[in-house]
Amino acid sequence: MTQKFLSLAFLFLLLFSSCKRDTTKETPAWRTKKIARENQVHNQLLEVEKAQGWQLLFDGKTLEGWHLYNKPDSTGLSAWEVRDGILFCNATDESKVHGDLVTDAEYENYELVFEWQIAVRGNGGVFINVLESEDIPTAYQSGPEYQLLEPSHMDNSTPEKRPGCLYGFSAQTVEVEAQPAGQWNTSRILQKDGVIQFYLNGKLTAEANFNTPEWKQQVAQTHFANYPRFGTATTGKIALQNWYFEVGFRNMKIREL
Repeated sequence: MTQKFLSLAFLFLLLFSSCKRDTTKETPAWRTKKIARENQVHNQLLEVEKAQGWQLLFDGKTLEGWHLYNKPDSTGLSAWEVRDGILFCNATDESKVHGDLVTDAEYENYELVFEWQIAVRGNGGVFINVLESEDIPTAYQSGPEYQLLEPSHMDNSTPEKRPGCLYGFSAQTVEVEAQPAGQWNTSRILQKDGVIQFYLNGKLTAEANFNTPEWKQQVAQTHFANYPRFGTATTGKIALQNWYFEVGFRNMKIREL
C-alpha cells in the first residue's frame, strides 16, 4: 500500500511540475520573445524600406558590391569574408591579403545605417568620400573616418578618438558608450551637400561641413595635412578599415537623399 501511494504521489508531482513549466512557457511575454527570436532576420529589407529607397550594401551571403582597396583582383583572397551572415574581417590571419574593403559605387548625398561589433580592445573605422586611386595608397589618406572602438581600448580616454567621433577632429557631440566585444552597436551616417552627421546607438556624436574654410583649417592642424587629398571630396566610396582587430558588420543599408 505504501509503495503504491508513493508511486501515485510521484506521478502527481511530475504532472504538477510539467503543468507548471508549460504554463510558464505559454505566457504572452514568453511567446512574444520566442516569436521575435524565430522571426528575426538580418541583411534584409522590409517592403516599406524598399519603398523609401533603401538598398542593402551587404546581402549577408557574398562580397558583391565590395572589393579590396586598390587590389580588386585580390578580394577573394583577402581577410574579408562572410561568416554566419556577418561581413567579417579576419584581421589576425596572416595568410590572407590585408587591406580596407571599399564599395564599388560612389555616394554623395545619403543616409547609411549599419551594425557592428569589434574584438576586445579593438579599433577600426568606416571611411566616407574615399577617392580610390593608385597614387593614394590607403583609404584613410582621402576619407574622413567614423571611429569604431571597443570600450576597453585606451583611445576611449582621448575625446576626439572615442567611438562615433569624426576621428581626430572633435569630441562626441553627445557622450555615448559603445557596446563591449560580442555585442552589437548601431551606427548612422548622413551626408547632404558635404554636411555630415554621425550617430552611435541613437546619439548624435559628430557634425561637420566639409565645404567650409573652418574644415580646411582643422585639417591643416592635424597629421592629415600630410595627405593632400584628405577631406577634399564630398562624393566618394565607403570603406571598412582592416586594422589589426577582428570586426564584423551586418544590416548595412543605404539610401540616397
